[in-house]
Order: sequence, then structure tokens, then C-alpha cells
Amino acid sequence: MAVDRERIAALVRELLEAIGEDPERPGLKQTPERVAATYAEFFAGVGEDAAAPLAHTISVSRGPAPDTLPSGAVLLRDILFRSVCEHHLLPFRGHAHLAYLPGEQVVGLGALPKVIEILSSRPQVQERLGEQIADVIAASLDARGVLVVLDATHECVTMRGGRQTDASTVTIAARGELAEPAARTELVALIGAGRG
Repeated sequence: MAVDRERIAALVRELLEAIGEDPERPGLKQTPERVAATYAEFFAGVGEDAAAPLAHTISVSRGPAPDTLPSGAVLLRDILFRSVCEHHLLPFRGHAHLAYLPGEQVVGLGALPKVIEILSSRPQVQERLGEQIADVIAASLDARGVLVVLDATHECVTMRGGRQTDASTVTIAARGELAEPAARTELVALIGAGRG
């Protein structure tokens, strides 16, 4: 389902009037269309299949490099993401860190950020976003374990209310062998090791 840009533009005009502004003044005249284009980008993941990027897997034992069987986790750090908080429709953004313990099937590393992009391009809360990412990876790959750590700043915290400009939120979602805190200790340390 595509975002209805025309309807969004009309609603933004109405919103501008509701806050006492004139949507016809020069600085605001193109704002409704700009907001509609922005929302089309921000919410492009609504209705999209987040598992689709993981559809093409590679056999570890029968694939192009059977001599490179991973003995531990595959970890992808510092994936930039942005989303929109469903409570206030304000952005939040940060870094995602993903790890999985491969089974027989692996996926190209470029596919993992695409899963995050699809799921974050919807009205979201950070806690659910991490859980959804973990669920999609666990269900789509024969991973023995999955770990998703999200570290994000939320404009509903930094720009309104108490205005805690330096506050960030960290959430963890884990599946399989990485569901136990002791099992993921090394991975959490590796995620933190890249921070300066």
C-alpha cells in the first residue's frame, strides 16, 4: 500500500491552519507537499515484507567457500537507522548491532541492514522494532541464535518535555542460544569495543 501523498498534503494544510498559521504564506506554501514526500519515505516499510531481503541464502557447506565455515557469531555493528515514534510521530535514530550464530544457511551481509530499513520505515517503538528484527532473522535463517541491540535517541525525549538532549535508549532482543545473558556477553563486549 503506497502512502497517499495527496491526502497527507491536505491534512498538513489543515494542521497548519489549526496551529494558527497561513498555509498560503510563502514559507509554508510548499510545506504540505514536502511533508507528504517525507512521510512517503519515512513510512515506505508499511506493508513491505521484511523477510524478503533474506530470501537468498547461501549454503555454508555446499556454497562458494565451504572451507570458511564460521565457528562463532557473525556480528554487524553500527548500522545506522531512523524511524518515527508511533506515540508522537517524532523521529528517533541510532545504531543497530546484529549478531547471529549461523547454521547451514548464511546470508549476504548487505541483506541484514535492509531488514532494519523495512521494519524501521513504519510507525514504531524501539522495543518492538528490536523484537521484530530478531524474529525475522530467526525465522528466515537457520540461525542457532540471534542478538539485536538498538541504541537510539528519541526526539520525543530530546526535543519535548524534559528535553534530555544527551539521553539515548538501549534495547536488546535475543533468540535461541543468545537468549541467555551469559551466552551473549562476548558479543555485547565486541559491540562496545568499537565505541570511542
